[in-house]
Amino acid sequence: MIVLGIESSCDETAAAVVRNGHDVLSNVISSQMALHAGYGGVIPELAAREHLRNISPVVQEALAAAQLTIADISAIAVTSSPGLIPALLVGNAYAKGLAAAQGIPLIGINHFLAHIYGSFLGQPEILADRSSYPILALVVSGGHTAIVLIEADGSARILGSTLDDAAGEALDKAAKILGLGYPGGPVIDRIAKTGNPQAYAFPRGLTGAGGKAVKPEHRYDFSFSGVKTALLYAVKDKTLDEAGMADAVASYQEAVMEVLVSKAMTAASDFAAPLICCCGGVACNSRLRALMTKETARLGRRLLAAPPKFCTDNAAMVAGLGWHYLRKGLVDDLAMGVEARLNRSLGVLPFASG
Repeated sequence: MIVLGIESSCDETAAAVVRNGHDVLSNVISSQMALHAGYGGVIPELAAREHLRNISPVVQEALAAAQLTIADISAIAVTSSPGLIPALLVGNAYAKGLAAAQGIPLIGINHFLAHIYGSFLGQPEILADRSSYPILALVVSGGHTAIVLIEADGSARILGSTLDDAAGEALDKAAKILGLGYPGGPVIDRIAKTGNPQAYAFPRGLTGAGGKAVKPEHRYDFSFSGVKTALLYAVKDKTLDEAGMADAVASYQEAVMEVLVSKAMTAASDFAAPLICCCGGVACNSRLRALMTKETARLGRRLLAAPPKFCTDNAAMVAGLGWHYLRKGLVDDLAMGVEARLNRSLGVLPFASG
């Protein structure tokens, strides 16, 4: 079965064609990054307008790249939550129109879960191997930062999440404080490579590193508001030269990444998870990947980091996950709505071994 995936939850208009849940025949992305850069963040109305302009050409390009026509498509999977409502509505309206016109199933996809599935697109055999479970997923993006535990029977739950900023948001806000532009993640990753990560003693929120005990209910939660404020005061009224900027950036990045890794390793140990997957846009960060590689090896765990092309928003992960719902007969109708917020009740995931 071949699924066409459509993604429009934020500022990427994307379409992809995936066969049997893992064979990516095409993966097309039209980014709006340059459009929103001047505003320091994504403007929902502008994003929706660009999606309207780009969605049809992007879908046609995805079909052409796969050397298929819409008549070859078995079902359409589209991101329906969470995300920016105006942006989601564009993708959903287009997907519904195609599904109705072709008389094929429509499948609404949780963007958060699609990011997790993106880790396995190139290695579906891992999902079928019961020895991989429970799987611990660290989901890190501009909108979400959470730790998810997935059992072999597909049951999944969020162990912890951010109490304030998501990791990607924390990077974007740091870049804004330092005048580095938007989006912050890639530029911070690049500049940090030449800096001293120990130059500033930034706090590691909710880790107990500052001597403040962490409440049991926050054992797997994150907080990045403190490190963001610490950066603001550290550079206030300072003119940083190139080396000074690199040190500030490297120290800030280290604080954020160490918290992500520390929390993930704690959860992996507590729940005896043999496999840890790292996914979402921030999973592209080279320092995060290096620290995750080091710490999983130290603990004797296996790391599955999503390929960079499937870390940022894309439709291949949407189509791939959609195939699993399709094969189990879990499809939606044209009355399907969209939701801005993540439903923390993840239910049973269709791609686990059970």
